[in-house]
Amino acid sequence: MAGPALAQHGGSRLNLLNLADQKIKMLHLTWFAFFLTFVMWFAHAPLLIHIKQALALSDTQIKALLILNVAITIPARIVVGMLVDRYGPRIMYSLLLFISALLCIGFAFADTYSALALFRFLLGFVGAGFVVGIRLVGEWFPHHQVGTAEGIYGGWGNFGSAAAAMTLPALALAFGGDNGWRYAIASVGVISAVYALVFYKFARNTPKGSVYFKPKKTGAMLVTSWGALYGLIAMNIPMYLALAMLAWRLSPAGVNLYSVDMMYALWAGLIVLFVVQTQQTWRINVEHLRAGVPETDKYSFKQVGILNIAYFATFGSELAVVSMLPLYFLETFQGLSAVQAGLLASGFAFMNLVSRPMGGWFSDKFGRRKSMLILIGGLAAGYFLMGMMDSHWWIPLAVLATMACSFFVQAGEGAVFAIVPLIKRSMTGQIAGMAGAYGNVGAVVYLTVLSYVSYSMFFYVISASALIGLVAVMFLQDPKGHIVEVGEDGTVHRINVG
Repeated sequence: MAGPALAQHGGSRLNLLNLADQKIKMLHLTWFAFFLTFVMWFAHAPLLIHIKQALALSDTQIKALLILNVAITIPARIVVGMLVDRYGPRIMYSLLLFISALLCIGFAFADTYSALALFRFLLGFVGAGFVVGIRLVGEWFPHHQVGTAEGIYGGWGNFGSAAAAMTLPALALAFGGDNGWRYAIASVGVISAVYALVFYKFARNTPKGSVYFKPKKTGAMLVTSWGALYGLIAMNIPMYLALAMLAWRLSPAGVNLYSVDMMYALWAGLIVLFVVQTQQTWRINVEHLRAGVPETDKYSFKQVGILNIAYFATFGSELAVVSMLPLYFLETFQGLSAVQAGLLASGFAFMNLVSRPMGGWFSDKFGRRKSMLILIGGLAAGYFLMGMMDSHWWIPLAVLATMACSFFVQAGEGAVFAIVPLIKRSMTGQIAGMAGAYGNVGAVVYLTVLSYVSYSMFFYVISASALIGLVAVMFLQDPKGHIVEVGEDGTVHRINVG
């Protein structure tokens, strides 16, 4: 399904080789931008042994770098989601690629652990790039193709982490010398900086003649009922708890990057930020709700909440499992080398190329809610099966079970983002940002669970949490009919969503 031709539905055909079609050209421009963000985000992972030797780092310091790499991504996805709705994906992706390129080069040439840690922390910002493309792809593709297009964007872009693992060690070797790893990582930054200019020149926010709808207010997500306002505030709490958990993992209780006093200071800062954000969210929405929300502006925040929970289980589990799977294979199956274990584990991420587009295609073809139910049900069964694996399993069978599970995980991600652009066009960036952040929250929670339980129990916990997602998806509604947006000139536009 991830070949040149995809999604035959309702007389339309998505031909990925037809570059004369502007929307196809825009899809290729955008997935490659996302691909570069993931290469930059995970460029350090396959070169950690070189980094460790060059700066004489301890195992604890390496673990701290891995945690720092995802710490800022949760708030970054929320903020970038707001900015992309306000300023458009063309300028936001260009800026994000260019700024991240500078951070990537800074990381490559850091010569102290403090500098290395700072640049790794700041590079978590690049993980927000995903949100930008969701809005752009949603602008260019009609409802019966948007799931497939978003799936290609997400799946092929996510492959950047696997591409980094496959190419950067060889590139470091080609550069040679003690600094080969530095030049390999820096080269990714240079490519990204150049591509930022290419993207700015050729990308467009919308097809010619289409209107780019912006939210009426910025600073907080606008909701359209009092119940939704309380739901929005409640949905923000897990994100702050995940950040507090990350702060704890960097303290003496975890990798000992800083003191207990620093951890308490960070917790206090998070409480203050939560209070400030809640006040801002309340102020903007109360004013909006008291004035009365026109029917044309209304949307269901329940849909957003359900997608957040679904992405927690799908992308959250993927991030967590990709992080631990090489070590799991190494420790579970005797006789494997580290290289062999890494190769076997890479199948999980490799499936992104096909699985995520397939999930989007299923959603376009067979219905949004039905596809989500099947895929998240398959995810729960897949992780339950992985929990049953042990050293007595035939290794090819274990790899097959892992890849089957990863299909449902990543196809489920594709199904989530097949719905996001169909809820409220002017707020697609913010909705994508919140769902994306919940994916990172899921990863933090699952990896924290892993630090306390066995590998088998870890997989069982993910399976059980996916059942919660399955119950939530039962209350999802298929987007139908039209959503209405009002242009800045007051013109009312009806957008077909199903």
